[in-house]
Amino acid sequence: MPADGSLPPAALAAVGRQGFGVYVHVPFCASRCGYCDFNTYTAQELGGGVRRETYADSVLAELDLAARVLGDSPPARVDTVFVGGGTPTLLPADDLARILERIDATWGLAPDVEVTTEANPESVTPESLKTLRAAGYTRISLGMQSAAPGVLAVLDRRHTAGRATAAVAEARDAGFDHVNLDLIYGTPGESADDFAASLAAVVAAGVDHVSAYALIVEDGTRLAARMGRGELPYPSDDVAADRYLAAETALGAAGFSWYEVSNWATSAAARCRHNLLYWTGGDWWGLGPGAHSHVGGVRWWNVKHPSAYAARLAAGASPGQGRELLSGADRHTEDVMLRLRLATGLPLAVLDDPGRAAARRAHADGLLDGAAYTAGRAVLTLRGRLLADAVVRDLLP
Repeated sequence: MPADGSLPPAALAAVGRQGFGVYVHVPFCASRCGYCDFNTYTAQELGGGVRRETYADSVLAELDLAARVLGDSPPARVDTVFVGGGTPTLLPADDLARILERIDATWGLAPDVEVTTEANPESVTPESLKTLRAAGYTRISLGMQSAAPGVLAVLDRRHTAGRATAAVAEARDAGFDHVNLDLIYGTPGESADDFAASLAAVVAAGVDHVSAYALIVEDGTRLAARMGRGELPYPSDDVAADRYLAAETALGAAGFSWYEVSNWATSAAARCRHNLLYWTGGDWWGLGPGAHSHVGGVRWWNVKHPSAYAARLAAGASPGQGRELLSGADRHTEDVMLRLRLATGLPLAVLDDPGRAAARRAHADGLLDGAAYTAGRAVLTLRGRLLADAVVRDLLP
């Protein structure tokens, strides 16, 4: 990784050809959830040298570096901005507003820009939400995970069962155009009734987007340690499949349609355009420790610890730790992996001969939609969504 973060001319020539977004990583959390292995830190874990109060300045320093790197080849516009974490709303709302303002001043926000922040339900107030909305944030994604107190306790979530839906009402009152709730299913101890109640609460909250993910037990997490000691059972694939089917049924009945295997929206406008940028091969610059970026077929990632990140920027150097130039084969593999998860699927023509043969078998097995297949596209059926990873493996060489 060059010390100045410079990019090859071929990458610069392609900036924003398929859209351009900015991701901002905020690595702070009030406490660590037992299932989480993201690049996040509590105050106790950070140690000295890093303060929330000065974090925005480090992000803006990297934004200045990004402007120098893209130089005479800036994107035509910024289509999407996504602030994730961690818990971004642990930063003062004014800092989040300042970061967005500088992104606009640096590259220019598209007139219809989508600007999202993630938030934990307990980390926002009516006042902070109004500040964010006034600053130009259009979308908020709240980490609900479950409406069952026992499930929240297993996941080490701090908010109460009703706080997430209350935060939805506050976001709507603040004027947010789009509100998402995140669910996790398959947690040990979660019953079918627990998950049904969570889905009912989501629908009643009046959101226009829902993300639902099966619990994944990551090595090194507190949850993995508890399971390793036999305190909790490991998640069941069969239970996860049942929960997914329950989500599809309940959300479909409430007017939601899937557009990605784990995401449902009430309209095209409610879909997360930033994630669609990732899934369809667009470019983005990731600001913050551990953030990943992709520009013109070059992918790179920043150093993970906030102290190292801030120190590199203070020294005038790129915080990038490593990078790779994606080959044509790499890009093809990622394109198939990501596009097949979308409701729009992918053209059969992009597959090689073995891949098209695998698609024929998947169609015969009821994993690909018949009408779409006849029209020349590979689109997962409901059963195919349950086996999406296996279908992808078969389609790739």
